[in-house]
Amino acid sequence: MQINGAQMVIEALIAEGVDTVFGYPGGAIMNVYDEIYKQKDFKHILTRHEQAAVHAAEGYAKVSGKVGVAMITSGPGFTNAVTGLADAYMDSIPLVVISGQVPMSLIGTDAFQEIDAVGISRSCTKHNYLVTKAQDLPRVLKEAFHIAATGRPGPVHVDIPKDVTAEIAEFDYSIVLDLETYKPHVKGNPRQIKKVMEAIANAKRPLFYLGGGIINANAAYEVRDLVQKTGIPAVETFMARGVLSCDDQLLIGMLGMHGSYASNMAMSETDLVIGLGVRFDDRVTGKLSEFAKNASVIHVDIDPASISKLVNADYPIVGDVKNVVNEMLELIAGIESQKYKVWRETVQNFAKLHPLTYHEDTERLKPQWVIQRVGELLGDSANISTDVGQHQMWTGQFYPFTRPRQFISSGGLGTMGFGFPAAIGVKAATPEKISINFTGDGSILMNVQELMTAVGNKLPVINIILNNNYLGMVRQWQTLFYDKRHSETDLSVQPDFVKLAEAFGGIGYRVKTKEEFDSALKDAVEKNVVAFIEVIVHRMENVMPMVPAGGSLFNMMLLEKKGEK
Repeated sequence: MQINGAQMVIEALIAEGVDTVFGYPGGAIMNVYDEIYKQKDFKHILTRHEQAAVHAAEGYAKVSGKVGVAMITSGPGFTNAVTGLADAYMDSIPLVVISGQVPMSLIGTDAFQEIDAVGISRSCTKHNYLVTKAQDLPRVLKEAFHIAATGRPGPVHVDIPKDVTAEIAEFDYSIVLDLETYKPHVKGNPRQIKKVMEAIANAKRPLFYLGGGIINANAAYEVRDLVQKTGIPAVETFMARGVLSCDDQLLIGMLGMHGSYASNMAMSETDLVIGLGVRFDDRVTGKLSEFAKNASVIHVDIDPASISKLVNADYPIVGDVKNVVNEMLELIAGIESQKYKVWRETVQNFAKLHPLTYHEDTERLKPQWVIQRVGELLGDSANISTDVGQHQMWTGQFYPFTRPRQFISSGGLGTMGFGFPAAIGVKAATPEKISINFTGDGSILMNVQELMTAVGNKLPVINIILNNNYLGMVRQWQTLFYDKRHSETDLSVQPDFVKLAEAFGGIGYRVKTKEEFDSALKDAVEKNVVAFIEVIVHRMENVMPMVPAGGSLFNMMLLEKKGEK
């Protein structure tokens, strides 16, 4: 059919089964927004900032497994969105971000709200397009969704000049894609998989190293089966929380800079690392030359560029984790679970020696208690988002995750301001679940305008603000490594968070005791409205254990025992 470019965008979104779009209109994208006004096939959620639109699409994509969609205008609309693109690129989140651009005749003239969006997005997207003819739109949009969702997922940016959205051309979305230079390798090499299973059978101290790629591949339940049938202990990265259930006896805990003592020691003592959907990033490995230095390494990943990028893989397998794990399960007969009994006991002893814990305080609530308490009260009924900082690490350590896609956070880029808009996207995708955002008094102000988005769209996100009146993680580093020179991290001057929530039409609570917190959380859940629960917590609490930057995993700073100095 002959339609204009703006109508093609709408038809493509409908054909892709998109039910929710997050965005913010402007001059260059106005033709598309005129068509959004006319359609009834998907919902558009107006955020109050373009960065928040992309973060909301990230939250939607992370919790649902679908491609998230955001729509923005040119110039500052696009530059505001770049942080979201970079965040999604680092964490392998499937997005299609559509931006308006000035008309073709004005490109390169420094026109009003012109920016080289494709040039800027090149380094922080999986792929990007500048569409110069309306006749190319069906192919480009179909490619964009395909590329975003397949292989190693990621954000795809489509930049469309305003005159192209007005141009009439033939729309045919039935085209069959044949991308010569993009053919992800999804099947693992059978001979290599056989070698991997032989290596596991011959190992004495094997360790599963589980990454976020497992969740992206929807392979968590296959991995659970593999772990149980082999009887091999497992550690999770921060981005993999929920791959195994918190009550799994073979789950040691989170690995890395703020991982548990047992997890980091297990990685230091293993003789075979079984890496599934991981990228061996610096927050996990610490000092590379000391990382699992007595172990052989199995590395399974969909992205060939990640294999042996940082740690040499003795057994590399390029393929979709779900496919590879299913093939591993078929060859599991030669592995005796009982063989690893002594190794499991060794790992359990590590956990007993330095358990993941904290010291209670009679004067102020401890943030770890708050996170644990939410888990006790809400458990599986809640999806958990976080901003970035101490509260983020405590959530990774102490929340009892039971399923994949329950935990939504900014890992690779570490974006303050991510949590609230992401939690809005999470609620839009899973309205049957309670959407909790753990945040700090620093992070929450970075996208606080999204209170209006949540209230206006009746998306009842509960923001639990762990208020220590500090930029907590930076303050922690200043305390430990900068001789307590707390430079520009004191946030003693803050708004009244209760009144702030109320000003936007939400509800606010300020709590200082355990009883007050229980009451506030129960009330917020029952009222089912947008809420701020400000929890006054201990100001100088540190996230422990901690591996200093560049240090070895086995050389951790540990929580001092009561009475120690």
